[in-house]
Order: sequence, then structure tokens, then C-alpha cells
Amino acid sequence: MKDQSFEVRTDLAVEAKDMYVEKDENKEQQIAGVKISEKKIGNIEVTHVEVDEQGAKNIGKNPGSYHTVYSNAIKKQDTKSQEETAKVVTKQLQELMDKNQVAKDASGLIVGLGNRNVTPDALGPLAIDKVLVTNHLFIHEPQYVQDGYRKVATINPGVMGVTGIETSDIIKGVIEKYKPGFVIAIDALASRSIDRVNATIQLSDSGIHPGSGVGNKRKELSKETLGVPVFAIGVPTVVDAVTITSDAIDYVLKHIGKEWREKDKPSKSLTPAGLNFGDHSLSEDDLPSVEKREKIFGMIGALDDQEKRALMQEVLTPLGHNLMVTPKEIDGYITDMAHLLAESLNAAMHENVDIKNFAQYTR
Repeated sequence: MKDQSFEVRTDLAVEAKDMYVEKDENKEQQIAGVKISEKKIGNIEVTHVEVDEQGAKNIGKNPGSYHTVYSNAIKKQDTKSQEETAKVVTKQLQELMDKNQVAKDASGLIVGLGNRNVTPDALGPLAIDKVLVTNHLFIHEPQYVQDGYRKVATINPGVMGVTGIETSDIIKGVIEKYKPGFVIAIDALASRSIDRVNATIQLSDSGIHPGSGVGNKRKELSKETLGVPVFAIGVPTVVDAVTITSDAIDYVLKHIGKEWREKDKPSKSLTPAGLNFGDHSLSEDDLPSVEKREKIFGMIGALDDQEKRALMQEVLTPLGHNLMVTPKEIDGYITDMAHLLAESLNAAMHENVDIKNFAQYTR
């Protein structure tokens, strides 16, 4: 028997980057059936995308609500910022539950998708380890359960490459026996952009396709397939070589464009060679014109993002070089992100747990 590859031993889903609007692009705003809004809560940006039936046909996504929380708290290892991010995630999850009319006493099943033994895919299993589980208390010691808590159970169904069983079939079996009022599925995602890795948290009520991020698309987990509302929480933890190469070209072009634009600034003449001061960020405003891009990179410089990615895919995939890459600090990132999500879940699940005391209930 051939060795099983990374693809069949992980359930990484694909990030829905194409659902969201880049700050300098508004073309999605014009798509019928897709409504996009953005807001900032403290230092944390949140994007809401509402997709109706018509919008679903236009963009090829399931109808529903998509919330994305942008935060560098995990990457910066900023404990205070992580707590603020957890509060924002709690609010987004509560909004989705309210929209789907989930009762305050409805029981919940939290599914930790992924392979515990593959670090970037272990987010789901590690997060449910820290969740406040109460279902057994309602069954065996109900007299000790105070008001303000709901029945919560968790499960890590593993991945098909390890168990040999379709993930959705395992979850369906548990649902038939447990009969939860809703399901929350936590999964790691394959990112569509370098700067989104461990920096965005995506929530939706439209379901999820485990394994789609590594070309190993499993059966959909959604209200249509499971019979109860399904809320998906995903965090991009890996990125493929196609994305890295494409983004790297863009970063080089933006860097050169920014240097051209700022070359005559007085501060440039005072800056020692090899040193930079102030803001080092690059934006779409720094991207040179198509003519200048073509002068720098020739034909490749004139390609748009979709054409550039298609070219990289065409070159790297047949060679077996479209590798999945994760940051070297991924162990710490996954641990912190799992704790952050568990705090958010505990606060969203139970009335007695809120954003002021969720740290006391998170293992």
C-alpha cells in the first residue's frame, strides 16, 4: 500500500478570501445578492458579507452570513489583544446564533475538525479540549447544574485518512443519538493570502467543506446535510506555494513602486542605506502601473492576480512543488488560537459565562 499523503491525513478547508472585499476594490459591492459591510471594534476590523440565493448563484458560494475578524493578536503574541479579539469573536458568533433563532437553552455539539497529530491542522481538536462541556452533568447530576448553562458536548471525529470513515458520517451518527439543537464546526483553513495566515477568524452559518483546502474535499457539513443549524469557525494556518509566489511578486512590485513614489522625500536622503524607519506596510496604492510592472517583470508583471496564480499553478503543480507551508512559530500560534476560540465559545454558549469572566471557565 502506498504511503498516505499529507492531503488525506488532514481536513484543512479552504479560506473564503474571495468572499471579501480588499480595501481598494469594490467590485464585489456591485454583485447582485451580495451585501458587504465593514466596521472597526477598537483595533479589530470586522467584515460582514450577506449572500442571498441570487448572490450564491453569482459567486458560487452557499447563501448565508459570513463574518471575518481581522486581528494580529496571535502573531504578535499580545495577550491583551487576544482577549479583545476573543470578545469580538464571541459577539459575531452570538449574532449568527440569534439570526438563526437558536434558543438560549438549545443543546450544542462542538466539532473539532482536523488531525491532532498534524500541528497546523490541530486547531479544532485543541480548541474543544478547552471548551466547557456540560452535557454529562445534565444527565447524571442535574441537581447541581445552575441556571444559565446549556447542554454542550464536543467531538473530534478525526480525518478520513486516519479513521477510514467519512467525517460527516461520524458527525451524523452522533447527531442522531445526541440530537443537538445546533452544531459548531472548528477547522483550520488553507489561506488565499500570506498576510491572512493566523490573522483572520472566519465565522459563517453556511456550512463547511472539510479537506477542500488541500484538494481533498469531503462531504459538506451544513444545515441541509445535518438537519440542524451549522456554524463554521475557521482560521487560516497554512498557505500554498502558488499563493506565496504570487504574493511575493506583488510585494516586490509594491516595494519598488513605493520606493519610486517616495524617492524624492527629504526623509529618504537622511535614511542610512539598509535602514528603514516608520511604517513599513505596503498597500495597493504602492502598486506601479501595468506599464511599469511590465518593465520590471516583463510578461509576468502585466498579468492580473488571477492570471498570475493560474500560471504559478500550471508550473508548480505538475512538478509536485505546490507545497503547503506554515509559519515556524505554528506550535505557539495554534495553542494560543485554540485558547482564544475556546474562550469565545464558552462565552457564546452559556449565559453565566460572558466576556468579563470567560477566562475563569477556559481550561
